Amino acid sequence: MTLNTFKRHVRESVKSLGRNGWMTFASASAVTVTLLLVGVFFAVMFNINYFAKKVENEVEIRVHIDLAADNKEKDVLRQRIEALPSVKEVHYSSKDEELKRLIESMGEEGSSFQLFEQDNPLSDVYVVKAANPQDTVKIAKQIETFQSVHKVNYGQGTVEKLFDALKVMRNVGLVLIFGLLFTAMFLISNTIKITIFARRREIEIMRLVGATNGFIRWPFFLEGLWLGMLGSIVPIVVLALVYYNVHRLYKQQFSLQLFELLPFSPFIWQLSALLLGIGALIGVWGSVMSVRKFLKV
Repeated sequence: MTLNTFKRHVRESVKSLGRNGWMTFASASAVTVTLLLVGVFFAVMFNINYFAKKVENEVEIRVHIDLAADNKEKDVLRQRIEALPSVKEVHYSSKDEELKRLIESMGEEGSSFQLFEQDNPLSDVYVVKAANPQDTVKIAKQIETFQSVHKVNYGQGTVEKLFDALKVMRNVGLVLIFGLLFTAMFLISNTIKITIFARRREIEIMRLVGATNGFIRWPFFLEGLWLGMLGSIVPIVVLALVYYNVHRLYKQQFSLQLFELLPFSPFIWQLSALLLGIGALIGVWGSVMSVRKFLKV
């Protein structure tokens, strides 16, 4: 295809949008409504996934060192822990630091523990982070078998349930996303099919005068692309405005340390690009599949 031919296809596709104003409006509206729903769901699911990752990254293994272990044995234990392939980092916390952390976590009631500052009964601790949070339980069970280990805490029972709940949440989210995208493709492609069906005579005339299938297909291909992109503009603008205000309001009044919304930037730009791409892809797909029927290829 020459550059002049491509320019001709672009001009014809743009003119066609104007000539078939009502059908263009109907197709773009279908894209708009569907992508608005898809965009809202994506925004919710991405924030849930962000929260899930943050919760997983907060999970740590606390290895309490045997009180009888000397410095050499502590070093050997640390080396063995660091040698585990799934371990990301190991941080040493002395028993004095552990007592201070305990007092701070207890708030006003923690003052009673200050009596133990002279004779601290706590153990030194290695705080272990897994490279993959899902490996936390496996790593903890391996460390339990090492010498100089008094006990290992990682939120036994609770962590397993947490990971199972997050896994179910993600799987359900993926199923719903694919279901919603399939529904969007079905609705939008059918709307575009109606648009092209109304212009079947135009296609038949072009075939009669000897136009090739590719020559006929390209303007409709580009027209579907423009329809998809036009239909994605309103959802992008609406979602950007709504998310900006929700994010600002949440930070001002409802911000929690554990649950945070994704930062407005770059998240909203990523979501906008995703919606624009989905709109263009669905528009092109709907046009191509619809024209195939009349070209009999």
